[in-house]
Amino acid sequence: MPTILPQSNLPGLELIHRGKVRDVYALDDDRLLMVATDRLSAFDVVLPNPIPGKGEMLTQMSNFWFGKTAHLVPNHLLDVPLADVLPPGTDLALYEKRAVVTRRLKPVPVECIARGYLIGSGWKDYRATGTLCGIALPAGLQQAQQLPEPIFTPSTKAAVGDHDENVSFDAVIDAVGSELAGQVRDATLAIYRWAAAYAAERGIIIADTKFEFGTDASGKLYVMDEMLTPDSSRFWPADEYRVGISPPSYDKQFVRDWLETQDWNKTAPGPVIPDDVIARTAAKYAEALQRLAGIRLD
Repeated sequence: MPTILPQSNLPGLELIHRGKVRDVYALDDDRLLMVATDRLSAFDVVLPNPIPGKGEMLTQMSNFWFGKTAHLVPNHLLDVPLADVLPPGTDLALYEKRAVVTRRLKPVPVECIARGYLIGSGWKDYRATGTLCGIALPAGLQQAQQLPEPIFTPSTKAAVGDHDENVSFDAVIDAVGSELAGQVRDATLAIYRWAAAYAAERGIIIADTKFEFGTDASGKLYVMDEMLTPDSSRFWPADEYRVGISPPSYDKQFVRDWLETQDWNKTAPGPVIPDDVIARTAAKYAEALQRLAGIRLD
């Protein structure tokens, strides 16, 4: 059975951030301990019940991609055994597949999104304006249609309970300066293109994905937090992909679609997710992990 951890508890370590999914602790001035819980968020709201084993699957998926793309962009991972940093008496089995030791970086205050297909908020913006994050797109595109080339569509980083908003590249320049803005854009698209080609060989389309970046004291850029997981990406089975519809997916779009059928205003608290939706969502995550990374968790 997978471990279940809705919220971490590590006495003696300083909790510096509890996000939608991850709890982050300070180890010292240079290192963090990042724990992926089984919390599930959708529409920027943390939902009441967790997905068993989700944090383990997210961490294993991220670690796989961090390793595969290190030749493109350095990442935040440090090779430090968890047993060396967890408080005495902590159940190592509960954390060993869902926690990592990372560099302590200064976050870039932008959600860095690469889109290869027109879906989600991008589709809504395009229908309303014919553009996406200030980028003019060809007329007549359909839902889920592949874009002529991948595009960088940043958004604001919302606090827990708030909603991210798509912004233009000029807004990123205003926020972080032209040099860093260019670096995160180029890194985002480089990773997406590489990963999309890798996934395509395994029968999966990566429609879009979101990255987060940070810099060290010297200004060097690292990709951090998570990478190409079902929480941060849309994965579609290539053999079921059709233009004009929202394709079936291996990610939490399954939960979003269920939530869209509910009488809910997309503000906290969210509705309790039925057991069958939880089980089917966990199975989607597990299948994506196996197909993309070749990893099967008990």
